Amino acid sequence: MKELTVEWIHVQDKELVIDEIMDRYGQEILQLAYSYVNSVAVAEDLTQEIFIKCYKNLYKYGGRSKFRTWLWQIAINHCKDFLKSWYNKNIIPATDYFPNHISEKENIEEAVIQNEEDHELMSAIMKLPTKYKEVIYLFYYEELLIKDIALVTKTGTNTVKTRLRRAKSLLKEMLEE
Repeated sequence: MKELTVEWIHVQDKELVIDEIMDRYGQEILQLAYSYVNSVAVAEDLTQEIFIKCYKNLYKYGGRSKFRTWLWQIAINHCKDFLKSWYNKNIIPATDYFPNHISEKENIEEAVIQNEEDHELMSAIMKLPTKYKEVIYLFYYEELLIKDIALVTKTGTNTVKTRLRRAKSLLKEMLEE
């Protein structure tokens, strides 16, 4: 997939640009937001708000980093702001989850066991502190490089490595219980 360039973003019609951005990154941003809030409905709302922020701030993108990295910084900061907000601390959303689709070719028993293990792992990840949860998500689910995670989270590469190591250790302890 070709990276969006500064020139293309600033020359094109803003509506065309935001449509392209939403098509390319919509699902990733939704999954990222979900990893923070653990609620589909709230993640969908946050995703909309993130794209509105992106639309309003397109003119600020200067090309110093990849567009995806710039967008992810907006998304992560927005999700962290939401987690600190009065609304998040005082309103209790209904529990929901992303449904797992089982292919017809899979053995049902294996699928059920895998689903249980996936749910247990995801549940353990969601219990981690935010700083560990975000590096696990970005490294394993989004397959970002450590240097890109450092850029997005505005930390050093050694900090990211340490957080990954500690997160894995915490997950191991949680899953062995």
